[in-house]
Amino acid sequence: MSAEEERVLRGLFALAWGSDDFSEADWNNALGGLHFVAEDGRGIVGHASVVPRELHVEERPLRTGYVEAMATRPELQNQGIGTEVLRAVNGHIVDAYELGGLDTGSDWFYRRLGWLSWKGPTSVRTADGVIRTEDEDGNIMVLPTPVSGPLDLEAPISCEWRPGDVW
Repeated sequence: MSAEEERVLRGLFALAWGSDDFSEADWNNALGGLHFVAEDGRGIVGHASVVPRELHVEERPLRTGYVEAMATRPELQNQGIGTEVLRAVNGHIVDAYELGGLDTGSDWFYRRLGWLSWKGPTSVRTADGVIRTEDEDGNIMVLPTPVSGPLDLEAPISCEWRPGDVW
């Protein structure tokens, strides 16, 4: 990714989320996977990335495509751009992973495209053991795939530790 593309994406995130609160850790968490970009004559107008992670449902490890940095220019929201990006994301996750995962406060957007709210307790796996992340309870969503099989949405779910927001 070029420095200009990074600048444009960071500007998009600031516009879409209404803040300049996208930290270096947030940026790094959005890297290392595949970027999905929507463009028009103005340039990049929508984005999401899918990074590889390992979520555990109860104690079962699942190769997970984790969605990061989903954003659409505010003046273009509700015009199908985010939906188009998320459909491409979903297709990639179904083809390449056992499960999709994300953390959001906008579950209504994802739910209509097959994502399910996780109802069980959330935790992070660290070198010192498993630590509850109660503040994330109710914010985690998953996209089951044919490989994941049936999931108990009330079971415990955990992610591996990483810098910044663990979820």
